[in-house]
Amino acid sequence: MVSPAAGFAGLPGAVAVSHLSVYDWEAADGLCGGTPHLHLTCSEAYVVTAGRGAVQTLGAESSDTTPLEPGAVVWFTPGTIHRLVNEDGLRIVVLMQNNGLPEAGDAVLTLPPDYLTDPETYARAVRIPDASEAEQSAAARRRRDLAIEGFLTLRTAWESGDRQPLLDFHRAAAALVRPKVAHWRARWEAGAAEAARQTGVQLDRLAAGDASHLAASRVHARRPAARGKFGMCGRLDTYDILGAPDDVTDGGSGGGSGAGGSDDGPDDGPAGRIGGP
Repeated sequence: MVSPAAGFAGLPGAVAVSHLSVYDWEAADGLCGGTPHLHLTCSEAYVVTAGRGAVQTLGAESSDTTPLEPGAVVWFTPGTIHRLVNEDGLRIVVLMQNNGLPEAGDAVLTLPPDYLTDPETYARAVRIPDASEAEQSAAARRRRDLAIEGFLTLRTAWESGDRQPLLDFHRAAAALVRPKVAHWRARWEAGAAEAARQTGVQLDRLAAGDASHLAASRVHARRPAARGKFGMCGRLDTYDILGAPDDVTDGGSGGGSGAGGSDDGPDDGPAGRIGGP
């Protein structure tokens, strides 16, 4: 954390950024792509840079499919279940709200209900092992297929007029992450909330005729700190960004769906490493 005079050291607004190459693995319904999931406190945005595909979304009020092609910008709010579909080499820049929260587990995959009963059961189903690339790939694909199974069940029920399974999933997701909420708050205070506070201090200074903070301007640059990580939706290139609340430790493996990682280094889910977007 830096003084308000120097400005927040993270990306603007404390967002996270990553480069995502969406999985081209075929699923049971014949579509290729990533793992359906939702975030509980973070909005997410896609800036499509190459290829072609779509994002399937499901919320309490809508079930949609949004085409993705270069130049498209799509974003959605917490609670939106999203599944990326890769039709031809889909590549995306992912922007995540609240850098630090996705890395700390703000994501729950749409696994069938039997896997959502408690954090330990969920963690065993979603964890990516510290193993060979082939073993990591197999684990990522297994959890993707489980999440698609759950997602298709939720969407079919919603389209038939039954929202209860989706609302049940929302409650199960909230219960899974509840033990982490206090830690998430500490990360948010050190990240996005701090960025906003610093803007408030600068506005106060300008209102008082004080422009001294402009003399403390800085330029930051980074290249990816990790490339090709197995995320929820594809392979990720992630960044270590100053201003992310790295000093707020979690006890899990960090990085993930945000940038630290996103969606974003590997994500530390409600219990265990699950990977970013």
